[in-house]
Amino acid sequence: MCKAQVGQPAPEFSLKSTKDATSVRDLGKVISLSEYRGKWIIFFFYPLDFTFVCPTEILALSDRYDEIKALGAEVIGASCDSVFSHFAWISTPLDKNGIAGLRYPLVADYTKATAAAYGVLDEANGVAQRGLFIIDPEGVLRYTTVTADNVGRSVDETLRVLQALQTGGLCAADWKPGKALLKV
Repeated sequence: MCKAQVGQPAPEFSLKSTKDATSVRDLGKVISLSEYRGKWIIFFFYPLDFTFVCPTEILALSDRYDEIKALGAEVIGASCDSVFSHFAWISTPLDKNGIAGLRYPLVADYTKATAAAYGVLDEANGVAQRGLFIIDPEGVLRYTTVTADNVGRSVDETLRVLQALQTGGLCAADWKPGKALLKV
């Protein structure tokens, strides 16, 4: 598996997911990056299910899912937990530290190969770091950010970057949708 590098094809993956799962019986549908060709992808890793910062960002993206879809994008979340752990978490109510009602799938990188390919595997602890990747409709990695485990990511910033990338133009610092692109 190739290493993730901006401007290069994103590392392909095929991982078991929570997509369309309503019970443990239909759990584990495999999601491949290639099946999302033609759409922008927000692909992110988080350290562990049933933690504290992770549900805040996972649910923040879920809350803005309609806006993300309107931009021609999809969201895929990933950790090194099992698909069974993911299902337990998405089946747990919000008031019990769950993420019930999540509107996009989580994939299980149980072998840790995808986290390693995307450069976010914390080998010492066997978990993924908090990494976010934006992949264009042709499967090319266009943006990456990795933060410390104690700092959640901003959905506003993720959407700003997605929209900037979608312009195909030169976007100044703090560019926002509706602002002029740089002319050279």
